[in-house]
Amino acid sequence: MGNQKAAFVCQNCGYTSIKWLGKCPSCNSWNTLLEETGSQSQGQHIWGNEPVALSQIKEKEQKRFTTGIAEFDRVLGGGTVEGDVILIGGEPGIGKSTLLLQAAAVASQKGKKVLYVSGEESLSQIKLRADRLKILSSSLSILCEVSLERIIKFIEETSPDWIVLDSIQTAYKNGINSSAGSVSQLRECASDLIQLAKKNSKALFLIGHVTKEGVIAGPRVLEHMVDVVLYFEGEKTGPFRILKTFKNRFGSTQEIGVFEMTERGLKEIPNPSEIFMSHSPSPAAGTVIASSIEGTRPLLVEIQALVSASMSINFPRRVITGVDYNRALLLLAVLEKTFGAPLHKYDLFINVVGGIKIEETAVDLPLIFAIVSSLKNKPLPQGALFVGEVGLSGEVRGVSNIKARIKEAEKLGFKKCILPDVNLSSLSAAEKAGGKIEYIGVKDIVSALKKFFNN
Repeated sequence: MGNQKAAFVCQNCGYTSIKWLGKCPSCNSWNTLLEETGSQSQGQHIWGNEPVALSQIKEKEQKRFTTGIAEFDRVLGGGTVEGDVILIGGEPGIGKSTLLLQAAAVASQKGKKVLYVSGEESLSQIKLRADRLKILSSSLSILCEVSLERIIKFIEETSPDWIVLDSIQTAYKNGINSSAGSVSQLRECASDLIQLAKKNSKALFLIGHVTKEGVIAGPRVLEHMVDVVLYFEGEKTGPFRILKTFKNRFGSTQEIGVFEMTERGLKEIPNPSEIFMSHSPSPAAGTVIASSIEGTRPLLVEIQALVSASMSINFPRRVITGVDYNRALLLLAVLEKTFGAPLHKYDLFINVVGGIKIEETAVDLPLIFAIVSSLKNKPLPQGALFVGEVGLSGEVRGVSNIKARIKEAEKLGFKKCILPDVNLSSLSAAEKAGGKIEYIGVKDIVSALKKFFNN
C-alpha cells in the first residue's frame, strides 16, 4: 500500500487543495471542498502498450451498432462503436434509467450480450419496471452491486458487449477513504471501467446525477474521460424529454433526440416540429413560428412574447426562457433604436414552447416579430414562417441551411416564408416558382416590420 495522503477536493469541479477553503477558487462554489484520503498508488493504470509510429498504425473501420431507438442513435452519431464510453446525465426521475433499460433490451434482442448494473434499485424493482415497459429478454443480465471490484469480476466472467452502470455515483472502490459519489471515487471508478471497456472493445454507458446547477456531478472529472456526454432534459411534470449531445468524439455535438414519456416508457417523436407548435385554429398576438437547425435536423418552434405595461418605471421586468438572455436584450436595444418601440416602459416575457432551448441566431427575426406583435396586439398571418439573423444596425443577415428549413416548412403546410434577402437570392428560379410557399425577402427589420404593421 502506498503512503496515505489527505487533500481537500471540490465535489463540484474536482479542484484539489492541501487545506480547507470555504469557496472553491475554480468554480466559485461554497462549502464544496471535502477532505479525501487516498494512496499514492491510486490513478496508476498499466495498458502494456509500446510507442508506435503514426505511419505504422493500421486504419480500423469503426463499425456502428444501432441501438434500435432511432432518436437515441441520432444523438450518438448513428449508434455505438467498439470501446465507446457514454455518459448520460439528467435530473432524478427524468427517464435516464428507463431509456437505457429500453435500449439494453433492444440491443440484447438484436444479438448483443448486455450487462445492466444497478446500484440504486433491487432486482425486484427493475423487474417491475421491465414488466411495465413490456421488456422480455433472456439475454439481458441484471446485476445489483456497488463494489467496483465485484462489478469488474462479473464483467470479466460474462464478457458482455454492452455494460450499463446506473449510476456511477453509487460505485465504490476499496482503498479510497472517501464515500461513494466523491470526486476521488468517481475518478477512480470511472477510470478503471473506461480502461476495461477500451481494452476489451466494450460499449460502456454511465448514468450520472446532476447538481443543483443542472450539470453532472464532478463534470470536469468525468466529461474529459468519456467519449460521449449526453444530457436528458425536460419538465418532469410534462410528457416530453429532450436528449442533447454536449460531446461526441464519433459524431456531431449539435444533435437532439425527442421522446415522450408514456405509461410504457419512452416513445420516440420522429417529427418534433409538430409538438413544438401550437395547433390553435386562430393566430394569437405575440406568437411566431421560427426555424432552427439542431445538428442536421430542421426544427420548427413556436416563440411567444408578452409585452405589458410595467408597474415599475425604472426597472421593467425581463423574464426570458428558451433563448439566450443577453441575445434577447441585444435585440430589444436594436428594436428600440431602429424601430422606435418604447420597450423601456414595458415588462417583457419570452418563452419557447415545449421547453426547448434555442441558441441559434436564426431566431432573431422571429423573436423581434413576436415582441412587436404583442406590443401592438396584432396577430401575424397564420401559416407564416420567420427566419433570419439581426445585426446591431437592424440589418437582416443570411442564415445557413435555408433549403432544409423551407423543406420542413412545406412538409408542415406553411404558406409564407419571411427570410433574409440574401437567402432569397441564393434560391434558383425553379425553386422559387416550383415551391408551395410564398417567399418574402427582407433586408432590415424596419422595412420587414412595416410590411406587417402599417401603424
